[in-house]
Amino acid sequence: MATALETFQQGGVLAYPTESVFGLGCDPDNSEAIDKLLSLKSRSADKGLILLAGNYSQLLPYIDDDQIPQDKRFAVLSRWPDGITQLVAKNINTSALLTGGFDKIAVRVTSQPDVVALCLATNKPIVSTSANLSGQSPAKTWQEIPHDLAVKIDFIIKGKTLGYEKPSTIIDALSGEVIRS
Repeated sequence: MATALETFQQGGVLAYPTESVFGLGCDPDNSEAIDKLLSLKSRSADKGLILLAGNYSQLLPYIDDDQIPQDKRFAVLSRWPDGITQLVAKNINTSALLTGGFDKIAVRVTSQPDVVALCLATNKPIVSTSANLSGQSPAKTWQEIPHDLAVKIDFIIKGKTLGYEKPSTIIDALSGEVIRS
């Protein structure tokens, strides 16, 4: 049986616990895996996706770190880990599959142990979107993932969420404007 790391490296789609809900994810550098994830979820590519990382340095290949002014840097970094997804300027080479064609990318650093372990093993973030079909309620446990979706997922990390009540708040990193609360 494959492990989460092998599934990630081979372009598979994983389900895994986040802070509040189960997520679906894959290697952010594998466009076939991202296409598969979008297809499984019936999600439009123009919405963009979140990158979930174990630490900030894993996000650097995907963001334009130079666009974070020095006077805003502490505020941006102090919002993590957990609970806050921030929209930051994307790196020029970041795939439109991740950004939905926007000039910013949604990123979050987490302390969820299963995600941190996977991100440390791969030294990169994982794509993150809720484990549900578009428009349906997200699964809070691996057992709540709808059966018709679960059978198409390549690997399920059967861990626990951190117990947050709501999915992450999404804000603009520089202005602090709340996009989703």
